Amino acid sequence: MKYQIMIKMLMLLTSRRKVTASEMAERFEISVRSVYRYVEELNVSGVPIDVVRGRYGGIFIADTFKLPSGFFTRGEYAAVTNALTAMLSTMEDEDVLSALEKLKQQQKADRRELTVSGNIIIDGGSWADLGKFPQKMKVCEQAVRESMCLEIDYISREGEHSRRIIDPHVLIFKQSVWYIYAFCHTRQDFRTFKIGRIKGARLTGRTFVKQEIKKDEIPLNFEYSSEQLVPVTLEIRKDALSVVEELLGVDNVEPRGNALVATVSLPDDETLVDKILGYGGKVKVLAPADLCERVKAAALAIAQD
Repeated sequence: MKYQIMIKMLMLLTSRRKVTASEMAERFEISVRSVYRYVEELNVSGVPIDVVRGRYGGIFIADTFKLPSGFFTRGEYAAVTNALTAMLSTMEDEDVLSALEKLKQQQKADRRELTVSGNIIIDGGSWADLGKFPQKMKVCEQAVRESMCLEIDYISREGEHSRRIIDPHVLIFKQSVWYIYAFCHTRQDFRTFKIGRIKGARLTGRTFVKQEIKKDEIPLNFEYSSEQLVPVTLEIRKDALSVVEELLGVDNVEPRGNALVATVSLPDDETLVDKILGYGGKVKVLAPADLCERVKAAALAIAQD
């Protein structure tokens, strides 16, 4: 019985996005205390649910959440949608209609989705993303387009977990990574958030007035200074040519004798060695000498672990 109620609570939240604890308690004939306990169990299982207490509070589910692919089998989808359709034929209920439409959309979306924005198709998630990244992009893009405040569940690079209200101003795509530049209510200043590190996001319904943003105000080093760049010469195996060209560009790789060589200026930051090691021995550093030593040391450290 407990898990049946939890599934019903999840379906209700997926349909309406916000429900009060007292409404859930009355609907499912349980105590308010049980409602909060079940919500906590759903949270532990990975469903991004927020509880906001007070006059305008309630139980919210993140706008980036949808039922995972394969949540229902084809037979289960058919049974549930047929039952909801039969209910609608005898009674008009907006919640039932909304749930039915969402289930039909979910059935069509059992494949990896792409974010479509104007003339651009975006699929920027990781291989293990399971289609969650496009949903986050849709919510972030809507928030930027409609000047709508977002509440985000964010995990920093250092592993710090925080909930913040942000005013998103612009989406940024840099070196195959998507960011959102926003005014953070917690810090009372503009911050850059990596969309891949947003665990959940909810449109608050509140709007904000956008400020004029200049490119040089965004701290993402769009243009590196000469002091930050180092000339690098790489020898590339032919079976790695296509992936190296994606990083360096096709114009920067040329044949030299029996080898393929690229001489480029790259930012000498903490990611340079990792990127070179990522090619798994198919790319060799010819110069500079100190970069060669750093790559060797990192490779040895990996072999010894």
